[in-house]
Order: sequence, then structure tokens, then C-alpha cells
Amino acid sequence: MHRVIISGIGAEIPEPVITNEELVASFNSWVDTENARRATTGETLLQKSDSDFIVHASGVKSRHVIEREGILDPTRMTPRIPARPDDAVSLEAEFGLASARKALAHAGVDGSDIDLVICSASHHQRPYPAIAIEMQEAIGAKGAGFDMGLGCSSAAAALHVAVNLVRAGVHKRILVSTPEIITGHLNFRDRQTHFIFGDASVAMVVEGLAQGEKRPGRFEVLDTRIWTQMSNNIRTNLGYHTRTAQDDPYMINLEGNLIKQVGNKVFKEVTVAGQKFIVEFLAEHGLTPDGIRRFWLHQANARMNAMILKLSFGHDVDHDRAPMVLERLGNTAGAGAIVALSENHADMKAGDFGLICAFGAGYSIGGALLRML
Repeated sequence: MHRVIISGIGAEIPEPVITNEELVASFNSWVDTENARRATTGETLLQKSDSDFIVHASGVKSRHVIEREGILDPTRMTPRIPARPDDAVSLEAEFGLASARKALAHAGVDGSDIDLVICSASHHQRPYPAIAIEMQEAIGAKGAGFDMGLGCSSAAAALHVAVNLVRAGVHKRILVSTPEIITGHLNFRDRQTHFIFGDASVAMVVEGLAQGEKRPGRFEVLDTRIWTQMSNNIRTNLGYHTRTAQDDPYMINLEGNLIKQVGNKVFKEVTVAGQKFIVEFLAEHGLTPDGIRRFWLHQANARMNAMILKLSFGHDVDHDRAPMVLERLGNTAGAGAIVALSENHADMKAGDFGLICAFGAGYSIGGALLRML
């Protein structure tokens, strides 16, 4: 059994920003037009949104997106991303490569040193060829590549797979990539979800630690865990069979097939499950939350994270102990916890423990117990 480290971490945040105020103005403009139509048909009128509601419900004040154009147009309300020819690098692979190259540089290795690429995200651009294989070719990696996903737990789940493959000696050095382009799949006309998500890409290099080798400033992965339980409270139905349910399969109706969630149930149920996961996982290693220097939690909801930590510690926990990037980035799905890790680890000392914990659709939870070398 090999000791395993995260030798490189990379995060790529797209430049374009959309504020709550901009998003609300676009949404409410569409609601005015839609309600004028509904008034003539007798349909239930829609409720407008506002920035105070968004901040209270989620803690999000702005989000970065891979493409602004089209999102704020009340007649469109989705990003305008042109299709690329098959022989061009796909948008998701390009986004993944941006963070991957940062992770490789941080690890001090080249693409040719990688013998497996895992692209794990909540939303993939296409089913095949695998985005991971496209990235493998672009960086000159050896071996193989495959895609996987577990909702917002995708990066943690891929880390679980990568760590155990390296620990078993099956692979030497693995690149885990989580490029999250969620805005292309988001229903910006849904008041409950239109404000939640933003785009981000993260990557980690996972490799074995040779006997006697010292890698100060890197994290040893002591253990990983994943947990799932079936729930429809966070769901998307957009997939291979969407067109088969339509009267005209060449005019796909997206209504009801994009991201939807029952927010109040998700908050309550995931809060309980997340706290239980953290406490039990740490207890297996003789640890309590008080023994963990830093928590990098899924960046979905500020109130949820605060509640999970309060239940775990028995008191409120500050930003230093559990840093949040949600306010400025929104929920970046599988990328969020790793963005928080990337931006908040340089001050940790040798021997400090840290915990990655992500949770989301499935329900799913993924965790990794780390120790600074």
C-alpha cells in the first residue's frame, strides 16, 4: 500500500461576472412579459426575484460565467456558445486544461508524467469521446482517460477513485479534472435556481509518495470516503432519451428537463447527512472536528455550511476554519470545495489536518482527510 499525496492543485475562474442585480433585472423583465401573456390565459402569475432574497437564500452575491452574452437577454436567457467543429478542442476540455496545466505546474511535472486522466464533473458537454481522453491527448499523457460524475460530489468522488488506484499501485500519477460549465444547463427562468450556479474549473495531481521522500507544502491523503442515497430533490432529466418523449423529436422541449431542486428539503436533509458523515468519518481516525485545522466544504449555500459546522463543533465556525468562496463565485458544483482548497491552504503548517467534504445530488457526499507534510 502506497502513501498518496496531492502534489498539485489548480483552479481556473472565468473572467466574466454577473451580479445579483443584473440577474434579477433580466429575470424580472422576462417575468413582466410572461405575466402579461399569462393574464390573457388565466395561468398562475409568476413571482419576481430580488437581490435580498438571493443573498438570504444562498449567500451568493455574484457569479463568474464562461460566457455572459445571452444570459441577461430576457428573450434568450442562456449563454450564447457557438458550436465548434469536431477537430477543434471542445469548450469543456479547454476549460479543464486551463486548471490542469496549473495543477501540473504546481506539482512540478509534465503531462507526459501522467498515466491516467479522470474528468469528473456534474455536467459533461457530451457522452463520447470522453472529455478526459481529449485532455489526455492535449497534454501528452500516457495510459488512459475516462469521464465520471457524481453531481456536486464529482471532484471528491474522483479523488476517492484516484487515491485508491495509486495506493493499490495500479497507476503512478493521476490527473483529476473537474471543469464545471453549469450555466449552459441552468434554467435562468426558474426563480428557485436561476441565481445559484457559476462556472469554474479545478484540477489535482494525485501521486504516490516514495519511502523516505519529503514533499513539504503538499497534502498526504490519509483516507477518502463516498456515500450515496437516492433522492429526486436535486435532479435533471436532460439526457439521451429527452427527444424520444417529444411529439416532434427534432424540436426538443427543455421545459422540466433542466436542473430543478426542492430547496427546503435539500437544505434539511443534506445538512443532517453532511454533519453525520463528517463526524463519523473523523471518528474512524480518532479525530473530532476540533482536531481539524481547516474544512473545505462544498460551496452551495452559506447557511447550510454554517449549520453543518455548528452541529459538528457545537458552536459557530469562522471563515478561517471553513473558508467560503460562494459569495463571489456562486455554487460551482464539484469545483467549489477545491477552489476553496486552492485559495486557502498556504498558511497551514506541517502536521495540520484538513478535510474536503462535498455534497449534492444523489444524494451524494464525498470526503478526503488530508495532512500537511
